[in-house]
Amino acid sequence: MGYILSFSQDSTKAAPTPPPVTITGSVDVYYRANFSAPTGATNNYTSFTNSNNSFELGMASLRGDHSFGKASVTVDLGFGRRAEEFSYANTDHSSLFAVKQAFVSYAVTDKFKLTMGKWGTHIGYEVLDAYLNRNYSMDYMFSYGPFSHTGLKADFTLGSVSNLMIGVANPTDNVTTTSGVKYLIGQFGTGTKNGKLKGYLNYQGAFRGADGNVNQLDLVVTGTVTDKFSIGYNGTSYMLKPKGGSSASWWGSALYFNVDPTSTFGMTLRGEYFSDKKGIIPSSDPETPLFLYGSVFDATLTFICKVGNLSILPELRVDNGSKELFSKSDGTGTKSTFTALLAATYHF
Repeated sequence: MGYILSFSQDSTKAAPTPPPVTITGSVDVYYRANFSAPTGATNNYTSFTNSNNSFELGMASLRGDHSFGKASVTVDLGFGRRAEEFSYANTDHSSLFAVKQAFVSYAVTDKFKLTMGKWGTHIGYEVLDAYLNRNYSMDYMFSYGPFSHTGLKADFTLGSVSNLMIGVANPTDNVTTTSGVKYLIGQFGTGTKNGKLKGYLNYQGAFRGADGNVNQLDLVVTGTVTDKFSIGYNGTSYMLKPKGGSSASWWGSALYFNVDPTSTFGMTLRGEYFSDKKGIIPSSDPETPLFLYGSVFDATLTFICKVGNLSILPELRVDNGSKELFSKSDGTGTKSTFTALLAATYHF
């Protein structure tokens, strides 16, 4: 007796259905008034609030996230001056201004993931999206540190509370480049098991041939004291060693005191000291560094009033330089300046 074996596809078995795309977004707007700036000036040396006596659109943002199996993709677009300043490094490719982040990831295991594309920097306490910060105006460390990285990184989960990221990327903030120089980036994060104390040690650095070495070390620590009070700390140092020259650096340090008496009202006081006494941050005048071989201290008090996903942010800020970094209304120099700001953010 013979036997015939046959195989056929079960047409009734449906292919797995991919999950839907998750869409999120945000909008931020603000009005900034500096009380001593002369006409045409702003007395502003930080990112995203370079205006005076003007209602401004910060950024309209739209983000899509999708995952299927071990693979995932993120497309994060932003429109407005905030997005343009964030993508400043690629002025020859204006279409890239709108791309805040765009990356694909693959989870090799549940403890090892690879990501390639452009993403917001891991360095620093503050981030691009306004609704994720407790102060609306940015600190100096964020403004002169990296904004983004484009490259390849690997994320490792180490135990229950620690993680490690290492990667290689284009020169800081460059989505496209003809340079053969690549930056090494890294982060080690850990904390207590209850999550009340967390710390992140961050790094970027490169050997740039004739331009010498650059290294940046950055530390972020957050601590929850009570359910109504928390503290954040950020310290960073950017070190430059020109080929055949002497080393120079700028550095900064900031404390954030966060108080939330109720679920709808909070306050954050930020105090920051920023020093560029070697004069390595350039200005529009190539002969004069931006901070005049000096330093600046800023104190910022932000009130946070929440109505659902809407946050209203009245803010007061004082900047005081070691030299006459700012201008009076008559055009003469002054060491100190005072700013009031009203901002609103909404996210969905």
